[in-house]
Formats: sequence, structure tokens, C-alpha cells
Amino acid sequence: MGKSTKIQVEDKIISIIQKNEQDYICLTDMVRDEDGTDHIRNWMRNRNTVEFIGLWETLHNPSFKPVEFDTFRKQAGLNNFNLTPKKWIETTDAIGITSKSGRYGGTYAHKDLAFEFGAWISPMFKLLLIKEFQRLKEIETNKYNLEWNVKRILTKTNYLIHTDAIKEHIVPKMNYSRNNEWIAYAEEADLLNVAMYECTAKDWREVNPEHAKKGLNIRDFSSINELVVLSNLENLNAMMISENIVKQERYKQLRKIAVSQLNTLDNKDFMKSLKKLNDRTFIEEQNKLKKK
Repeated sequence: MGKSTKIQVEDKIISIIQKNEQDYICLTDMVRDEDGTDHIRNWMRNRNTVEFIGLWETLHNPSFKPVEFDTFRKQAGLNNFNLTPKKWIETTDAIGITSKSGRYGGTYAHKDLAFEFGAWISPMFKLLLIKEFQRLKEIETNKYNLEWNVKRILTKTNYLIHTDAIKEHIVPKMNYSRNNEWIAYAEEADLLNVAMYECTAKDWREVNPEHAKKGLNIRDFSSINELVVLSNLENLNAMMISENIVKQERYKQLRKIAVSQLNTLDNKDFMKSLKKLNDRTFIEEQNKLKKK
């Protein structure tokens, strides 16, 4: 099983592990400190539960034993019927529920089954569990997308470093800031290019014809910090367009922001400059949970 992550639902810290690239949520954590005992066993002896987890196995588990499942289904609901996770797993070769000993130990269930267990606890608990789980997935997705983009940029940058292209790369410095007549005819891409690099894509191609022939452009030679700032400018420009701000005013604001952000990032460690720190980030959320 993979590394455990945690979410908080009400006052409970609930572990989530990866098994066969699927998320399994700790049922033990979901009822920890609750009054009474054997909550998981009581849930599993319910006829609706047996039918639900059996149907899930039928859909997802080729090795599931339907005959043994049918026996449990017929007995479910009787006063003397008793079903534990261990008995269910060993008898039917189930994969949706698993027990784990040691660190992060307890009974875990595939998220589909864990949500059903949450509904058995209470409808509100189920809704809060789903909400927190979805938030965790969104945070992880953003984190992994950022890592993927950084790796892609670094790979491309490293390739260029090992060629002579970097040595011959020229960024022409034009006088666009002094003369704003060009703005009226500029494409949005060049508005961003001038705000960022002080030249248009055409200006760059004209002084770097060999690179242009190879299909390269000014952004292929940009530093990591320049690409981060450029991404910010694209978002800000889109926002200003939606607010009907004219090009001249947008250019002034974009240029000012580009200079300010570049100065800030160039004076910081690269990875720190990429990391957005707030109370919703994956890293800080995880640290908070570890302290509890």
C-alpha cells in the first residue's frame, strides 16, 4: 500500500491510502471515539450493506466468489448473522475492503464503499466526507500539475542549455514604452510579449532568423521566472479584458506588474518563487494534520 494522506471531517482525522492506484479510506478512523463498539461489524451485518458491497465486488473484482456472496446475502438480517471484514475478505476474495496492521492500521474500504459507510453513520457525515475528499483530490491535482509543468520546463531548458542556441539568442530592446501608437494594432499575444520582453514576436524572429527557422520562439528561451510571470500576465490580461479596460491602460499595468514580479522572483530561490503559500496548500494542510 502507498503512503497515507489525511483529511479532517468534523473532529476526526481520517487516513487515506493508495492500493492498486485506488483510494481507500479508513473506516476505523471514521468511527474512532464513537460511543459503542463494533460499528463496522454492525454495518456489515445489515442486509442493504451486504447487497451493496457484493454488487460493488461483482462490478470491479473478476475473482469475486458469487456463490459465497449469495450465502451471506441470504443470511443477512437474521439475528444470529455476523460478518466481519476478515470473514468477508477470506470467504469471497473481496478487494473493496481491506484490513491493515501496523502504522496506519485499521479497516479500510474503497472510497465508493467508505462513502456508503459514511451515510450509515449519518447523511451529514457522508456529505462532509465527500466534500473533504474532493478538496484533497483538487489540491493533489494542482500540486501534481505544477510539478509536471516544472519538470517539462526544466527538461526543455536543459536541452537548450546544451546547444549553442543560447549563446546566440538575442532579445531586441525596442522603444514601445515611449510610443503607444502600436498598441491599437497589436494582437493580445504581442501585448503580453512587449509587456514581458519589450519586443514583439516578429521583432524577435527578425534578429534570430536561425532559431525562427527551427520553429523556436522567444518563450522557448525564457527563464523559469519569466514563464511564471508571463502566466500571471495572461490571467491578469484576461481579467482586464472582461472588465473592458482599453489596451493602452492594460499595457501600462501589465508592464508595471511584469517588472515588479520579475524583480521579486529573480531575488528568490526558484522553487520558493513557484510555491504559493496559503492556508489551503497541500503541504500546510498535511503539516496541520500531522500535529493533531
